[in-house]
Amino acid sequence: MQRVLVTGAGTGLGKAIAIELGKQGFNVTLNYRSSEKGALEALETIKQNGGTGSLLKFDITHRDEVNEILTKDIEDNGFYYGLVLNAGMTADAAFPMMTAEDWDGVVHTNLDGFYNVVKPCIMPLIAAHAGGRIIAISSVSGIMGNRGQVNYSASKAGLIGAVKALALEVAKRNITVNAIAPGLIDTSMAELDETVKKEILKMIPLKRMGKAQDVADLTAFLMSDKASYITRQVISVNGGLL
Repeated sequence: MQRVLVTGAGTGLGKAIAIELGKQGFNVTLNYRSSEKGALEALETIKQNGGTGSLLKFDITHRDEVNEILTKDIEDNGFYYGLVLNAGMTADAAFPMMTAEDWDGVVHTNLDGFYNVVKPCIMPLIAAHAGGRIIAISSVSGIMGNRGQVNYSASKAGLIGAVKALALEVAKRNITVNAIAPGLIDTSMAELDETVKKEILKMIPLKRMGKAQDVADLTAFLMSDKASYITRQVISVNGGLL
């Protein structure tokens, strides 16, 4: 059974993605930092659906800790066929009011987290000679930018660049690397002021927010054999916003 790792699997998109991958027959490792309750709920759902999985606690911003935990996990349980880089954060503010902490926190979490998680996993994946899947959860903000999110947009655009470059490096190993760019999805990350939300909805041709399951379904497809010829792509799930 192929092992996959989902970061930030205790809430929102990560939780939905982990559950869906479990349904599709993957052995899912659910990473969490503080949302243990949500991660346990997701794992229980996976098991109720006949799937298998486990929990792995670490903070994606702590490089040495991530390297140590993932290296030991891979030594004990084998390589990860698939990685879903979902964990992230926001700290929205108009740029003149954006603090150094707002900038550093978002950029280091969203962009450095990609390096910190992928680095200890990539050589065992290559050495396995079994192909593989790497999927980064970016954002429509990383493609078109968004007011009040200069930090978030920069970090998510950086993820897209990382995906496109890494895809070139590992393509000959039959490892695909893609990004998913969600738009306005109904999760805790989209808890917007109602006035702001109404303005955004006016810009969405489908006139509604997306669901976490919409992103989970696409992730499961990209993780599957059916997506073996799709790599170096950024696929939006945004109701026509972009």
